[in-house]
Amino acid sequence: MPASTAALRSFRELAPEIPQLIPEACVGCMECVNACPDTAILAKVAEAGALEAALAGMGANGDSAFLRSQLMTTSKYHELFTRKGEAGGLFGIFVDPEKCKGCGECVVACGRHDALKMVAKEGMDLHLYDRAMELYRELPETPRRFINEKALGDMMLASGTQLFAGGAGSCMGCGEATAVRMMLAATGFVYGDNLGIVAATGCNTVYGSTYPFNPYAVPWTNSLFENAPADAMGIRLRWNQEGYGDRRLWVLGGDGAMYDIGFQSLSRMLMSGLDIKVLVLDTQVYSNTGGQTSTATFTSQDAKMANIGKAQPGKVERRKELSQILLMHPNVFVAQTTTAHLAHFYKAVMAANEFPGPAVVVCYSTCQPEHGVADDHSMIQAKLAVESRAFPLLVFDPRKGERMRECLSLAGNPGMKEDWYVDPRSGEPVNFVSFARTEGRFARHFKPDGSADESLLNAQQDRLLSWRRLQELAGVR
Repeated sequence: MPASTAALRSFRELAPEIPQLIPEACVGCMECVNACPDTAILAKVAEAGALEAALAGMGANGDSAFLRSQLMTTSKYHELFTRKGEAGGLFGIFVDPEKCKGCGECVVACGRHDALKMVAKEGMDLHLYDRAMELYRELPETPRRFINEKALGDMMLASGTQLFAGGAGSCMGCGEATAVRMMLAATGFVYGDNLGIVAATGCNTVYGSTYPFNPYAVPWTNSLFENAPADAMGIRLRWNQEGYGDRRLWVLGGDGAMYDIGFQSLSRMLMSGLDIKVLVLDTQVYSNTGGQTSTATFTSQDAKMANIGKAQPGKVERRKELSQILLMHPNVFVAQTTTAHLAHFYKAVMAANEFPGPAVVVCYSTCQPEHGVADDHSMIQAKLAVESRAFPLLVFDPRKGERMRECLSLAGNPGMKEDWYVDPRSGEPVNFVSFARTEGRFARHFKPDGSADESLLNAQQDRLLSWRRLQELAGVR
């Protein structure tokens, strides 16, 4: 399929609601743009003259007042520059009605700024949304001076980061799609489109290759469920022979492809020392085939092939800690992260790209239908997974030293030296039971009085032991 054909796919009639911008409340934080799994909310910074030229070029006429209102003077992009005697920029947020599936993740990401709200489409004329997208396309690229590389979310302002066109068939609010889009943005910001993708069969290949809709702007190939890393080894060797050693190569795969049937292939690739990067989309189940249990599934989780019933209390095996296994391979960069921790995620991907050898980024990926959470809760649940020790953040960089504690960092985890993080608002510890209480996949472990059953308490102990092991390895305990 040609590149980026999914840009032509329309989800206009899919959702009953769409985000609406409240310009006066927007501060230009870029959180909404980064959080969107569908490239449906975009941003640009324009100089005043460029805005007027764009409006004239598209014949704005009666829509000009509305279109001008979509670009704001913020402290970040305007006042900061005028104080230095430079021309400030106008920051604009643009919602694409053709791509938006109505998940509401952007509204959650906006948070207390309250610059976005979901509004009903019924009776609404989406003409102004269409015109705003026309303006987005008419405006020139964001001038480089407005892109602050220290504010990593600003990368999405650069046109070279838009390597995921949207139009993929993923579920509303899909955590996997956000991770893929952000990985491509971080890679594209530095390397442009000088990269390729080997995708292991799974959810990511189904929503990412529904003929004729290809959301990728870069070369992409689909291997089998079990051998994507081996396939990537062949591509990497060939590229090296042809003098393309600087070209980035990423492998995508989920639980089955990396934790289970493809685990040996992943391990063998890491031992090769080849310059290949891997993004593991960890949903704790086989999302593509209906939510079957995997070795990444949490203890006690209610999942197909380990359903809660009279015979068993959900999954009884302990979760495989892939990251901990991977860092025992010599000279391999390993990170465990989430897209809710934006700076941590971007730094992990950029460090993986820079590392001269194999690198793996394991990303917690909320799967709404299989986790039993709302469409707009991808980031909320990922953040809670970290706070509750269900899925700790970590970075292992073998370049940092000879000892484990020098190479392994747990920075970013709240209450890093404690067993459990304590919520400063409630004064209560945020433990695995707290996390489980918010997700449908653990609902049957709670008694009528709200207390957790023995199986869930055992799962909590498993998470605590795993966390303590990481603390010991990192030298913080």
